[in-house]
Amino acid sequence: MTDEVLELLAHGSVEIEGRFSNSSNTTLLARVEFQGRSERAVYKPEAGERPLWDFPPGLWRREVAAYLVAEHMGLRFVPETVTRLDAPAGPGSLQRFVDEDLSSHYFTLREEPAFAVILRALAAFDVVANNSDRKSGHVLRCGDELWAIDHGLCFHEEEKLRTVIWDFAGEPLSNEVRAGLARVADVVPEGLDELLSDDEITATRDRAARLLHDGVLPEPDDDRPYPPYPWPLV
Repeated sequence: MTDEVLELLAHGSVEIEGRFSNSSNTTLLARVEFQGRSERAVYKPEAGERPLWDFPPGLWRREVAAYLVAEHMGLRFVPETVTRLDAPAGPGSLQRFVDEDLSSHYFTLREEPAFAVILRALAAFDVVANNSDRKSGHVLRCGDELWAIDHGLCFHEEEKLRTVIWDFAGEPLSNEVRAGLARVADVVPEGLDELLSDDEITATRDRAARLLHDGVLPEPDDDRPYPPYPWPLV
């Protein structure tokens, strides 16, 4: 199914259906059609981004990079995401839309033991990706599955981890996560060099190697000049 969705997102015709009103940057709901198949998608065009002092334009590239790194780690919780240079509002990312349970988010999902393993893996992924904006609402439930979205503020070469997922701090990494960290530290995912700078890729590999060496999820560092939590939390 993943390959079919990727093909559809990469080559299908894109029609804008609406706009998400709760996003700081322009985020559009689209309908993508290809060879008789149809899928709803989230389209984030570069033209709709607000300038940031610490991240260069093109935050959508980090959305695609997050998908590539998560897949490389064997952690399939980032919805299929591709680069589209020919979409209606210009270059941007196109991600499969997740029809989520709107009553759930990280702070409710952490209370369910069935999700503990995947949430620990997500905490490790956020360390590698250096996610500076993991809000509770960026963790979606769809039936028995969890999905992680909104990765535009990831992969900076400077330490910027800000997340709500600190409940598992100090806990050991699973064998699956350790294997994924080793892959990232050893081999750059194909296509990542088209999305991130050399320094950002090196920093990503270094973070994976460091976390693998430590063997446990990190504790929040309250001595940093900015808090280890995003705002708002949800």
